[in-house]
This record gives sequence, structure tokens and C-alpha cells, in this order.
Amino acid sequence: MLPVDYKDVIQAREQVYEYLRPTLLNEWPLLKERLGFRYLLKHENHQPTGAFKVRGGINLVSRLPEEQKQRGIISCTTGNHGQSLAYAARQFGVRCTLVLPEHGNPGKIQSMRALGAELIEHGKDFDEAKLHCERLTEERGLRYVHSAEEPLLIAGVGTMADEVFDEEAAPDVLIVPIGLGSGICGSAIVAAERNPGTQVIGVQSSGAPAVTESFRSGKMVRYDSLDTIAEGLATRVPAQMTMEIMRRLVHDMVLVTNDDLKQAMAWLLEATHNLAEPAGAASTAAAWKLRDRLKGKTVVGILSGGNCDLQLLAEVCAGYSGL
Repeated sequence: MLPVDYKDVIQAREQVYEYLRPTLLNEWPLLKERLGFRYLLKHENHQPTGAFKVRGGINLVSRLPEEQKQRGIISCTTGNHGQSLAYAARQFGVRCTLVLPEHGNPGKIQSMRALGAELIEHGKDFDEAKLHCERLTEERGLRYVHSAEEPLLIAGVGTMADEVFDEEAAPDVLIVPIGLGSGICGSAIVAAERNPGTQVIGVQSSGAPAVTESFRSGKMVRYDSLDTIAEGLATRVPAQMTMEIMRRLVHDMVLVTNDDLKQAMAWLLEATHNLAEPAGAASTAAAWKLRDRLKGKTVVGILSGGNCDLQLLAEVCAGYSGL
């Protein structure tokens, strides 16, 4: 039995829709022309925090026992998870402390601070920051919110996929970016219930492939270093709960390079006039990489976030030669 099921997603809808609206699912003609098949984007970049994770933050923080709300919460983040918790914590009057790697995305850092969170920068990457966060949890007596090992987070972000199936009842393929896997787990749980024929495919950076290699090998694969422009995909160590769900319900995974991500970011900006951060562009990069396999199918890609660093955006635009 899995730690999250479809009933949990239905319950999460009640909480999520008190504070958030369903996001756009749209088919863009230029992308269809470029890819060679019907391709729809789920625009989670339209969320108030610019990313899908706010759904999980609202669901989890709203359901915390009063004692935990009084103590406050702490978590580790590269940005979007932290924004989701900071946003939810502000709604419910909960103190929020966030530990993040040094030299993170400036826009995400500014947003978390503006939402009222206390920020602590520590370590070269997410996993080093996470170890420090766990030490602070003990010292300060706060409620630790893991970015993946939380059933309420997974159920909350699952509402994203539920909206997809409300509008497109039987897509052939659903492509979802993977950091630690809350988004793809929520999506796969929904797909298995709403249309078991839909294939759920995860996408990771080739410079941060720990989850993909763990999925394929059946072992927990860890990396000592990363090489990716996508902080939302930059994890060296998989999470146990989400790996269990992925191995049960996800059909396949694909890796994309930094150049693939930059190309997809530029395509999305030109073809849809939407800004995608690298992780948000990962589904479209994967759709291009798998274009021969996906020919003739209806495919939904999750544009998971739009919180792109402006210096990276300038680099992407400068190197782009057109659709």
C-alpha cells in the first residue's frame, strides 16, 4: 500500500482551492508544429509563487496541528519548495525558516524573503543545506518539512494532474520534471486512477541523474557532485518515499542536457510567450528528445515553474537562433 492515494488528492482539492485557482492547460500551435505531435502545456508558472509546489505547501501547512503551527516550520529548499511554504505560512500565521544553498537563484531568494521567511544560506548544494537544516530542526524544535517525504505535499501537488484530466480525459503521455519527485508522484497517482492508459514519464538533468539511475537500477544511487543549470532538478540523493511511488507507478524516465534545457526555454518563450525556468522547461526538452517515439500521440508537459534567473535568461536569449 502506498503512503498517498487518490482519495488524498481529492481531499487536498478542498484545501488548495480555498487559496489557489486551477491553472491553464493550453495547446500552442507553434510547439505542435515544431514537435510533430499534439502537445499541451500545464502552466504552473502561473501560480502566485511561479511554481507548482505552492499546492503542496497550502495543503500541508493548513492541516498542521495547532501545536506545530505555534512552533513554526523549517525546511531545506533551492527555491520553489521554500516559496510554497513561505506563501502558505503567511496565509496561516506560521513562522517559517528556510535553509538554502549558498549562491542560489536571486529571484527566488528575494521572493522567499518578501513572503516573510527567515533565510539561512549554507553549503554548496541542496544536500549540504539539507544536513544543516536537519541539525537546526533539533536545535530550534521546529516542525521539519521534507520536500518529498511528506504525503500531504504529494497529495497537494497531485491536484495539478487532476486538473489536467478534468480537461483532457485521456492523454497518451504525461511528462513531469523530477527533483526529488513530489510532482511526478502526485501526477502518477492521479493518472493511475483517472486514466491508467496514460504513460507517465519523468525527466531529469543529465548532470543530476540520481533519481533516474535509482529508478532504473532498483538501488539508491547517490552522487557527490552535480552539473546542471536547473536548481529545481539539482538533487544528489533520492528520497525513499517518492522512489517507492515512482517505481510502482511511473513508466519511464529520460535525461536532458543543459543545452536541451536552454533550447526548450527559448522555444517556450518564443512560441508561448511564457517564461520557464530550466526545470520548468524540462518536459518540453524531453518531448523534443522523444519526438520520434511520441509521434501521433497526445502529450501533456508540465511547465512546473517560471522563476528563472535573469542572467541565465539573457544567456539563453543571446544563444538562440529561432524555432
